[in-house]
Amino acid sequence: MKKTARIAAVATMVALSLSACGERETDAGEDPASTPSESTSESASADPSQQFPDFKACMVSDSGGFDDKSFNQTSRQGLRDAVEAYGMQEADIESNDPSEFNDNINELVSQGCNSITTVGFLLGDSTLAAAKKNKDVDFSIVDFAYTDDKGDNTAPANVKGLTFNTAEPSFLAGYTAAASSESGVVGTFGGLNIPTVTIFMTGFVQGVERYNEDTGSDVQVIGWDPESAEGSFTNDFEDKNLGQSTATEMINQGADVIFPVAGPAGLGGLQAAQDNDVKAIWVDTDGCVSAEEYCDVLLTSVMKGMDVAVQDAVLASAEDEFSNEVYVGTLENEGVKLAPFSDDVDEELQATIEDLKQQIIDGEITVG
Repeated sequence: MKKTARIAAVATMVALSLSACGERETDAGEDPASTPSESTSESASADPSQQFPDFKACMVSDSGGFDDKSFNQTSRQGLRDAVEAYGMQEADIESNDPSEFNDNINELVSQGCNSITTVGFLLGDSTLAAAKKNKDVDFSIVDFAYTDDKGDNTAPANVKGLTFNTAEPSFLAGYTAAASSESGVVGTFGGLNIPTVTIFMTGFVQGVERYNEDTGSDVQVIGWDPESAEGSFTNDFEDKNLGQSTATEMINQGADVIFPVAGPAGLGGLQAAQDNDVKAIWVDTDGCVSAEEYCDVLLTSVMKGMDVAVQDAVLASAEDEFSNEVYVGTLENEGVKLAPFSDDVDEELQATIEDLKQQIIDGEITVG
């Protein structure tokens, strides 16, 4: 299939629009977009003129492509932020099909990349194989960690997993969905039945269950059963029509809040919500920024700080401080979070969500 590559000596950062639609409120002083982590900020402030003109930072996308308004797009933003801030060279290759993963990674190795970030769970095997053959290149992979049956890190010294406990904010999203539902039915669906997708869905279900426990309600979730590990999946991350038909079927079953976890295919779920005048919750990015055309139906979004994690990993490689220690984004370190709520979420519910968030951070609520 056709493969596209874009190489720039010093890339111009293409920032996502930060304008939010008027139907949601933002806490005073809060920036909906991810902000650089403390380690990145300290490094930049210590030597603002620090540059790495001979360092080449590179990236391979998953098959959803870089314009997916989701995890590929946000991850590349982190690469571009690093390139812009530190004067690096850049190269990226967009995958159109999983069969291209090996060739795309090898192509970047041949171009002399010092750091290669791969985006997505499905690139796990290809990334590991390339890393073992090219020990002088630092590899980071979004949404994957190499562990044994005991959970111990087995990654080679030149491979870093960038992972995110999205069950935590998804729990808060599930509680929000249940509290906002008028029909007593909410729905979720995924792109594939893989851990990086189902972690969202499980957290969402647990949040609905907590709402029922707290209020004596009986809100039902369709689309995912954590115990049987069975649910609704498009088996595709690209086809918006599949996402739209899946969500429409759930709406026909009474769901009035939809939680799609399917990349670009999930945009079809937002379209179905908009067409049927129901609400939705987006994933990976703040949907009111990345997919602002659907902001009017969004209660909030479950966000992953992939841009910050990627930028930090690239900088660590450039500074010869790279390690294979797995990064885990949590509510506590703000590697995951909820986007600002829409006006449909009242202040009382927002206060409840904030309290639940603190209970998760404190270990009083176990999620996942």
